[in-house]
Amino acid sequence: MAAFKDHFSGVADVYAASRPTYPDALYEAIAAVVPSTARVWEPGCGSGQATSGLVAHFAHVHATDPSAAQIERHWAFGRTDPRVSLAVETAETTALADGSVGLVAVAQALHWFDRRLFFSTCERVLGPGGVLAAWTYQDIVFGDDLAEVAEKVRDDIDPYWPPERSDVDLGYGDYAWPFEALPTPALWLTAEWNLPQLLGYFASLSATASFRAATGQDPVYAHAPALAEAWGDPQQKRPLRWPLVLHLRRKPG
Repeated sequence: MAAFKDHFSGVADVYAASRPTYPDALYEAIAAVVPSTARVWEPGCGSGQATSGLVAHFAHVHATDPSAAQIERHWAFGRTDPRVSLAVETAETTALADGSVGLVAVAQALHWFDRRLFFSTCERVLGPGGVLAAWTYQDIVFGDDLAEVAEKVRDDIDPYWPPERSDVDLGYGDYAWPFEALPTPALWLTAEWNLPQLLGYFASLSATASFRAATGQDPVYAHAPALAEAWGDPQQKRPLRWPLVLHLRRKPG
């Protein structure tokens, strides 16, 4: 299997527990241009945050990830579910047959791929008229009472983001996409979280793991008291939101 940039195997447990789920509006936007009978390939599936939404709208999802640790934490791992199949594969070298899927869906992972090879693979595995859907969410937009202390966490970890993080900041806007663009709606990812959930999310970020590895310190632990003071009752649920950017591209029919 081709080499890949493994930023998440070491935090696979917290990643599975602490990432937000995607809104129905995202899947509805994709389902508006892809038939429900379509077979789906979901490369870079991680622990399956998007898989459940995809199987609710389409006939079958083949979810793959180059990290065995992530696949082992996928919610479908070890279950008998005819709607989902799992494999440890890179996005650039899938064993899927030519023209075998109607949708390629990439959730918060495209910036890690070798896009030249991946887009070539999309050309191969998508049937005529098939759709490539790729989306990414950016930083949480905090309310005024949390923004200052949350920014201190970001200030600590910002130097430790891998270069691909800038692609997320740009919403994949500078990619040399294959296929013709389809219209997409403005979207937000939202969650109602308590403080431990927010701390888990910060702990799941690749920059946090890199900070720990480089310094031996935990930036989430360091800022947890200030976050707790700003938050109030740690079990209190607060609304959080992230800008969510969706790209849809249709292969010529």
